[in-house]
Amino acid sequence: MNWQLIDNDAELAQVLAELEPAAEVAVDTEFMRRNTYYPQVALLQLCAGERAWLVDPLAIEDLDGLRQLMSDASTLKILHSCSEDLEVFRHWLGVLPTPLVDTQRAAALVGEPFGLGYRALVERLCGVELDKGETRSDWLRRPLSEAQCHYAALDVTELLPAWRQLRERAEARGRMDWVLEEGAAVALAMAERERELHRRVKGSGRLNARQLEVLRRLCEWREDRARETDKPRGWIVDDKLCLAIARAMPQRREDLQALELPPAVLRRQGDQLLSLVEEARAVPAHELPAPASAPLAAEDRDRLKQLRDAAKQISEAQGIAPEAGLASADLELLVREARGEAIDPPSRWDGWRRDVLLRPLRAELQRC
Repeated sequence: MNWQLIDNDAELAQVLAELEPAAEVAVDTEFMRRNTYYPQVALLQLCAGERAWLVDPLAIEDLDGLRQLMSDASTLKILHSCSEDLEVFRHWLGVLPTPLVDTQRAAALVGEPFGLGYRALVERLCGVELDKGETRSDWLRRPLSEAQCHYAALDVTELLPAWRQLRERAEARGRMDWVLEEGAAVALAMAERERELHRRVKGSGRLNARQLEVLRRLCEWREDRARETDKPRGWIVDDKLCLAIARAMPQRREDLQALELPPAVLRRQGDQLLSLVEEARAVPAHELPAPASAPLAAEDRDRLKQLRDAAKQISEAQGIAPEAGLASADLELLVREARGEAIDPPSRWDGWRRDVLLRPLRAELQRC
C-alpha cells in the first residue's frame, strides 16, 4: 500500500497542487472525542488515485489550502457515513466538504442494504476484507505507528474503487442527481439537528407548552456552556435533570435540591437554572412552543401501517433500501397532513423523494 505522512506546510502545499486537477478525492478523518464538546481532529486522509496522503493536523499551521480544496466546486469529495466527519471539518477548518458524496447513502439508492459500514461496503463491492485492528487506537498519540498509518490509508484507498462501482450503477439508473442531493442533505441534516435541541430530549413530548419553554431555554443555555468550555453537554446538566427541572419548574434552591441535583451543579449553576425557569414563566402564552402532537387515533394508526407497507413496496420496486426513503416520522407526518393538520414539511421531502415516494403515498392515503 502506498501512503505518505504529511507533517509540514511545504509538503501539504505539494499534495494540494497534485490534487488540484482531481475530479474526485476520497476523504476521511480520524478524531478523538472523550472529554470534550468538539471532536479533536487527529488525522486527515486524502486519496485521488493509488496513493493516500495522511495529513497530520497537529503539525500543520496553514489551513487555507485545505479550506480551498474542501470548498472547490469542481472537485467531488467522497466520504463514507460522514456526519461526524462534517463536525470535525466545521470546527477545525470552518468549512464543510462540498460538493460531497456519502457512499453509505449512495449505496442504499442503488440496491445495497441501508446503513452499511465502510468495511462491509468494501467487502461487498470489492471483495476486500479490511483489518479492524486500529479501530480503538489513540489517534492523538505521536508518533503514529506504522499500523495506524496503514489502517488510516485503507479508509481512503479502498473507498475510491467502491465509489466507482456505486457511481457506475447510479449513472446507469439515472440517479447521480439523487446521490448528490443526499450528499448535500447530510450537511443540512446536521444544521437541523442543532435547531430545537429540546425536542431531542427523551420525554419532551409529554411536557406542556410552558414546561417545554423551560426545557428549550435549559437546552440552549447548556449548549452555549458546553461550547464555551469545550465540555460534553452532559457534564453541564444531563438530559434527565433538564427534563426534571422542566417538569417541576422550581422557584427556589430548595426546590432544585429536592430534584437531587448533584451538589456541584446546585452550587455552581443553581441560580442560573432558577433564572431560566423564571424567564420561561414570563413568556406570553402565544409565544410558547407548540407541544407535541397528540398520539394518532386507532384509525390513523391503521392508515400509518398501510402507508408503511406501501412505502416499502414502492422502495423495493425502485431498487432502493426502504429505510433510505422515508422514515416512520415522515410517514406519520403524511398521515397527519392527510387528516388536515398543519405540518412543517422536512427539507428531505424535496428533490427525488417528492415524485418517487411522496406523490404515490399521498395518492395511497386518499384511497385509505
